[in-house]
This record gives sequence, structure tokens and C-alpha cells, in this order.
Amino acid sequence: MNETQLKIHNLWHHYGETVDSVWTLKNINLNINYGELVGLLGPSGCGKTTLLRLIAGFERPAQGEISFNGRLIATPNEMVVPEKRGIGMVFQDYALFPHLNTWQNSCFGIKRGQDYARVEWLLELLGLIEYRYRYPHELSGGQRQRLALVRALAPGTSLVLLDEPFSSLDVEVRHRLRSELRGVLKTCNTSGLLVTHDPQEALAICDRVAVLRDGDLHQCSTPKDLVHKPATPFVGRFVLQQNVLPVETCGDNWTTPIGPISKPLLNDLKYPTELLVNEQSLTLKHDANGQALVQAREFLGNYWVLKVTLGNYILRVRQPLDNSFSIGDRCLIGFIPGENGILFPGSIPCLLG
Repeated sequence: MNETQLKIHNLWHHYGETVDSVWTLKNINLNINYGELVGLLGPSGCGKTTLLRLIAGFERPAQGEISFNGRLIATPNEMVVPEKRGIGMVFQDYALFPHLNTWQNSCFGIKRGQDYARVEWLLELLGLIEYRYRYPHELSGGQRQRLALVRALAPGTSLVLLDEPFSSLDVEVRHRLRSELRGVLKTCNTSGLLVTHDPQEALAICDRVAVLRDGDLHQCSTPKDLVHKPATPFVGRFVLQQNVLPVETCGDNWTTPIGPISKPLLNDLKYPTELLVNEQSLTLKHDANGQALVQAREFLGNYWVLKVTLGNYILRVRQPLDNSFSIGDRCLIGFIPGENGILFPGSIPCLLG
């Protein structure tokens, strides 16, 4: 079993002077093991960056505590200053010093008398050694991001916090850097906490993914468990981009707004209340009097995804490239006969099929 490096216990935080202020984080419990890359995933404003700032030492918790390498570094009454925590941080906007060149930026956190060989090794590792005398404005976006990572790792940091480090990069550079990140951290024997709002990014490179919403931690698990065993409907919606529908019992079936589901398919759940349905499990049929309305279309290379409204529900439906639906078309929507690609979040989440 991996040993815990960072431990966050019952952590609460709010901005403002009174306890009536809105809580930005509520009772967060999260551990990071040595050598692990954990993704922190959630929509804007959910508390991701605030949690990073608490770990880094830029904010004080209202309740709870943070321990790093077995040492208490943050409580409501005691704070270890950021520069003495031994934790590196890579900011979304790089935060490089414009008047310092690549080498000088890289060495900024190195104490006088320390060995600079690690800096040179990191610049070589991240492909920046030939740009050591260039200034930040003379580097590309990807090179500046690499430089920010070098600076965070140079002092011998064993944990680095990354606040949406790829968000301002173009698609090709972003994909290349995120695929390199995990290898760089492993080579440096460094753990990482990666903040992102992109589910694909978190699932692609992280050992575990923690999902936040409105300051609450909904789930923290491996990408596989997150996909196959979502703990809440929000995890299914945000991470998997699935459809959520209410479900009620009716004789031998469960009823939903778009049709019945056979009870035998729900053997593991006694009283499900919400149904998580993937976009491939639904079918559309043209009908001028249909209650469903096609609101938007997304072209995704090998297929279309239609966004369809049915009353208060917005549903995603996958369609082949030759589909004949246009925005504004009315239609009937239902389950594909015999389709079992359905997730049921609740007390016993499971994947059918």
C-alpha cells in the first residue's frame, strides 16, 4: 500500500470576515500518496484553486488541518509559511519573471550554496537547455509552461501543485505537454496535484481523480472507477457527459420521462431515483408532434451528438454521420431496444452491459 504524503483532514474554508460567508470548501478529506498524480476536477468556482492555495500556504483554513510528509503545515491557528513547506506550484499564467532569463528563472528558488546540477538536468529533461539565455517573451507558450515546471521542481520539490497549467495553450501543444507531464514527475520522484476543468485531461493522465462541486468533494477514485462507478449523478453528468433522468417504480417496470426500463436490469438497486444513460442508448424518430426538440448539433469526427430538449431535460443523443436531423426538428426520443449501456448512480452504482 502506498504511503500518504499529503493529508487533508476535515478542511473548511470561506472568504470573508464572518462565519455567515459562503463556504468555498466544506469538510474536504483527501490524501495524496508518494509518487501519485491526482487530478482535481470540477466546474469553475467549485473551489479547486482555493484548495491549491490552502496547500501552498497562501490561504488559512477556517477548520481542519493539512499535513505534508508527516508534518502539520496548516490549521486555523498555525501556519507554515509557503517557502518552508517544500511544495512547488505552477500557475495558470506561468508567473515567470520577465526581467530574468530561462536560467535565472529556473534558479530562483535555489538557496545560495545549493547544487545547480539539478537545474541543468531539468532544463535538459524538458528540452529547454538551448534556450537558457532567452527571456520569457522570447519563448513559446509551451516553452514558458515547461520553464514554470522547471522552476517548481528545481529546489528538489517532492510535491508540485499545477493550477490548470495547459488551459492557455493550443490543442496540439496541450496534448503533447500533458502526455509528458506524468513521465517528468515520475522521473523526478515527485507527486502532483493537477487542477483542471477538463474531464478527458484528468482521466487520461491521473492515477486518481477528485471531483469537486460547490466546495463539496463528490468522489475521489481511479479513472476506471470514476467511469464505471460514479458516486453521484453530478459525477456522471460532469465527468462522463451522460444523461440524467428521474426513475419511478411501476409494476414490473421502472418508468422514466422517455420510456420504461425492465426491473431485471435493476437487480442491484432496490430504490433507484435517478437514471444515468449514455448517449448511445437513445434513439430519435422524426415526428412533427413530438415533444422532443433538437436544439444543437456537435460534429465529433465519426458521429454527431445532438442536444435534445424534452420538457426541462436536456439530453445528448449520438447519431451516425448520415443522420437527417436538423436544429429545430421535433421528434420522439426513447431507449434503443435491448440496450444495456446504462449507469445507475446511487447507493450501489453499477454498469450494465
